[in-house]
Amino acid sequence: MKIKIKKFKQVKSTNDVAIKLIKRNIEGPTLITSEKQKKGRGQVGKKWISKKGNLFFSIFFKLDQKKINFKQFAILNAFLIKKVISKKISKKIIIKWPNDLLFNKQKFCGILQEIVKFKHFDYLIVGIGLNTNIAPQNKSFKSTCLKNILNKRISNQKILKDIKSAYEKFLSEKNRLSFSNLKRKYK
Repeated sequence: MKIKIKKFKQVKSTNDVAIKLIKRNIEGPTLITSEKQKKGRGQVGKKWISKKGNLFFSIFFKLDQKKINFKQFAILNAFLIKKVISKKISKKIIIKWPNDLLFNKQKFCGILQEIVKFKHFDYLIVGIGLNTNIAPQNKSFKSTCLKNILNKRISNQKILKDIKSAYEKFLSEKNRLSFSNLKRKYK
């Protein structure tokens, strides 16, 4: 299933742009990416520090919760992103449930899921903040970035392309495979 891409220089939040696009009746799976976020969001209203040079994007698609529910998608999204990043990093990545990826107890990726209801449909928005080239300083937790882990500059476009491809495959499988089968496949 093809995912459309919408690129921006600067947004308040890629999840906020996704909500606006859904309410403009854009139905097909869409990926929103921006070079800069002014007010990136994390879980429970926390702020996501969005340093220019890192990767910020959201993917949205129609959600049928009869097959896979919101909580199950949180598990699958974490596994999917971990699997894509693990191809670049041969070292151990840990998922801090429900929405963070860690390396050596340092956070380098956060995932925020939201549901938006529009015209009798549920849409799942998956917002992802990935510290690719800069490790923001945070008083609440230690962070790192892929550049520090791999000792080389990271191409955001290459990682975004790999994640987009993984989600296209995932979206075409989600309606025919069970949650258990998907979990096994992406784990």
